[in-house]
Amino acid sequence: MERDVSVQEVMDREFVGVSESDDFTETVRLMLEAEVESVVVLRGSDPVGVVTERDALTAMVDDLAETAADAMTETVPTVSPDHTIAEAADEMSAAATKRVLVADGDETVGVVSEHDLITTSPFAPAVGTDHTASSPELSDRQPVAAGTSGPGDLGEGGREAEYEDQSICEACGSLARDLRGFNGQLLCADCRDI
Repeated sequence: MERDVSVQEVMDREFVGVSESDDFTETVRLMLEAEVESVVVLRGSDPVGVVTERDALTAMVDDLAETAADAMTETVPTVSPDHTIAEAADEMSAAATKRVLVADGDETVGVVSEHDLITTSPFAPAVGTDHTASSPELSDRQPVAAGTSGPGDLGEGGREAEYEDQSICEACGSLARDLRGFNGQLLCADCRDI
């Protein structure tokens, strides 16, 4: 994780908000239509909680929720946009949650999720950096891009740049540009469709 990156650089500025008195079924329908894993529950413009997919499932199974407030998790940590992502991760860990709200004064300006923190941590060193000098155990290895035959096959200029914006699907192990969180894993489009 790039510890000195600020929350402002990785937060999702577009989040879905609902009123605490909104109908629970409509809240879940909105989550599905907007394809979001959570919604911020507001009292006026003040955040009072979050309804996550897990909260929604629990409320459906227990048949307890009539409004968004009935299903929400009330304790949601808040950080400033100037906090580092390491501080946001500490807040998430301390509260045992997968997201924190970002507030600038009294105004909620975004949400940072575990996914945002994970994507800030590259799976491989950036192109052009040489970590082999400081890591003797890696000095013999050459990077191999998908579809190449092995070391030395990166060509002039390197094919690494072609793959620098991809990550590895946690289900099938393939490189993909369109990873999304699904059931607690980062999955490619093919694995999400299964």
